[in-house]
Amino acid sequence: MSAQPAPKVVCSTCEAVCCRLTVLLEESDRIPGHLTARTAHGLLVMARDDEGWCVAIDHNSMRCSIYDDRPSTCRRFVMSGPYCRDVRKTYEKQVQAGIPLTLY
Repeated sequence: MSAQPAPKVVCSTCEAVCCRLTVLLEESDRIPGHLTARTAHGLLVMARDDEGWCVAIDHNSMRCSIYDDRPSTCRRFVMSGPYCRDVRKTYEKQVQAGIPLTLY
C-alpha cells in the first residue's frame, strides 16, 4: 500500500511555524530598525518576542504584518515546499511529545 500524499499547506490552516525561525536579514532588505535585532555574533536578524515569534507577526491573524515588504529570506521560504514540510513535521513531533517549540 502506498503512502498518502501530505495535504497541501494553505494559509488558512497554517500555524506559521516558520515565523519562529531565525531570519537573517540581507543588505537589500528594508526592515525598520525596531523590528530587527543583532545576534551574539553581530548578525542582523528579525527580532522575536518573548515567546519566540517574529515581531512582525500579527498574533490575531497569525499573518505577517509586513508581508509586502518581508525579508528576502521569507520570500524564498516556499509554502508547502520541502523545507516548510520539514519544519512543520519537526513542530508536530515536538507538540505530540509535549516538548516546547525550539525551531530557531
